[in-house]
Amino acid sequence: MDIRLDGQVAIVTGAGRGLGRSHALGLAARGAKVALIDFDPAADGAPPAASEVSAEIRARGGESMAVGANVANPDSVQTMVEQVLARWGRVDILVNNAGILRDKTFAKMDLADFRLVLDVHVMGTVHCTKAVWDRMREQKYGRIVLTASSSGLYGNFGQSNYGTAKAAMVGLMNVLHLEGEKHNIRTNILLPTAATGMTEGLFPAAIAALATPESITPGLLFLVSADAPSRVMLCAGAGTFARTLITETVGVHFPEADRTPENIAAAFDRISDPTDAVSVKTAFEQTEKLVALALRR
Repeated sequence: MDIRLDGQVAIVTGAGRGLGRSHALGLAARGAKVALIDFDPAADGAPPAASEVSAEIRARGGESMAVGANVANPDSVQTMVEQVLARWGRVDILVNNAGILRDKTFAKMDLADFRLVLDVHVMGTVHCTKAVWDRMREQKYGRIVLTASSSGLYGNFGQSNYGTAKAAMVGLMNVLHLEGEKHNIRTNILLPTAATGMTEGLFPAAIAALATPESITPGLLFLVSADAPSRVMLCAGAGTFARTLITETVGVHFPEADRTPENIAAAFDRISDPTDAVSVKTAFEQTEKLVALALRR
């Protein structure tokens, strides 16, 4: 069955270029009404880049609007959401895509740049999600995508701020999934690898030709569909899609008399053995797992 989004309202942040532009066009092509959110401090009103994409959507017969908003500013975000609601009356899809880079080694990084990246990526995502959360709860429907990165999962030299911000998406997704489940709000993470303005010069030409924003967007469309999963980390790049899973090893229990760092060191290979590793669903489930092992002794 075709995935259609007819009649649904989508908000895409950072929508003026790159991944955001591709996502907005993809959503509109599937029938969604799309609000393109971007930030240009020099613009009076809607940023030019977002306005151009909005015009492109309308030229193709779709419905869209361009709105200027700084996701790091909660008042700006609230005003933006109110504009979208005034225009279309609901919000079904939120794509948290806006982001910036301030790359330097940790030794050389200014704390202001560290904080700025967290403000845009982490608090920007929180501000936008918070602004639509109650409406999605009321309408018993919502699809939210957070944008993370392999830099947050695996690390990347010179990106301590960005990696920290992107790792935070995992914790946020897990809690939003649990709290939104009964309201039919599904929250997922997209981990894209794409040649965009933010990554310009980082990819060899041959890889950049494959790792286009357009090669990512089909994954985004799946994650916001009516039958989308929830609590999924979907990796996407060059038309290839994979899923990241977090698992926990069975572990080793030590009787009280044996709980020494030396014994932990000696048993570390057994502690690390991935055989029969499990995916833990909640923090309390992990506690129950660890205690159960102790009780079996």
